[in-house]
Amino acid sequence: MPKNIILAASFAATAPEKLYDMYLDPVAHAAFTGAPVTIAAHPGAAFSAFDGELSGTMLHVEPKRLIVQTWRSAHWAGEAIDSVLVLTFWPQGDGARIELMHINVPDDDFAGVSRGWEQYYWTPWRAYLDHDPPLP
Repeated sequence: MPKNIILAASFAATAPEKLYDMYLDPVAHAAFTGAPVTIAAHPGAAFSAFDGELSGTMLHVEPKRLIVQTWRSAHWAGEAIDSVLVLTFWPQGDGARIELMHINVPDDDFAGVSRGWEQYYWTPWRAYLDHDPPLP
């Protein structure tokens, strides 16, 4: 039975708008994840990351505040329904917070996807921001 993941990640000394822009910019997204990405900020745009390991479609964006997309891992069984990813971006002290709801994650990959958010997104994103390099 599919499950839901609810997480929050904090980023020091970073505006929520910057995080929103970085997630939706293919160059920035690839820079902090270390893998090419296809993404755009309009409904219907295709999403693909980690050499096709993740894929989906953008469903809705509220500029600088909200991203909603379908999301699917290449590891999921063919009959598994696509999940829905909702990301919201908030100020937090002198930094920002991303709140994540990942809906309908297949039970057999729930632990992997849950760990994957920290391993493949939050930790490298924070490290990238700590070094604050200019984008390529």
